Amino acid sequence: MTDATEPLEGTPLIAPSTTDHPLYDAVTEACRTVYDPEIPVNIYDLGLIYTVDISPENEVKIVMTLTAPGCPVAGDMPGWVADAVEPLDGVKQVDVALTWEPPWGMDMMSDEARLELGFM
Repeated sequence: MTDATEPLEGTPLIAPSTTDHPLYDAVTEACRTVYDPEIPVNIYDLGLIYTVDISPENEVKIVMTLTAPGCPVAGDMPGWVADAVEPLDGVKQVDVALTWEPPWGMDMMSDEARLELGFM
């Protein structure tokens, strides 16, 4: 018998986003307006947004992480993301969940973020 809290073998650690939803591009652009105060790159390109799940009723659930568990804005950043997405036309509700699994790594950054930070 396996532990029910462990994902099944082959289950992705990060749930897929609903990229085919008409609001997806607007939601990701709104996420790009939020910046980690310690890093001059938006949180989407940093790879902190793991999943954008949008229901048929336009309810948005975002699963995100932070660069480190001790991040001084850990209590604030999910609210910043919700505040950026909620005003979008068509969005009914926004729920932002913070996760530490899988842990964030520099390999999650976009090429643009790596370039901006001098890692390319």
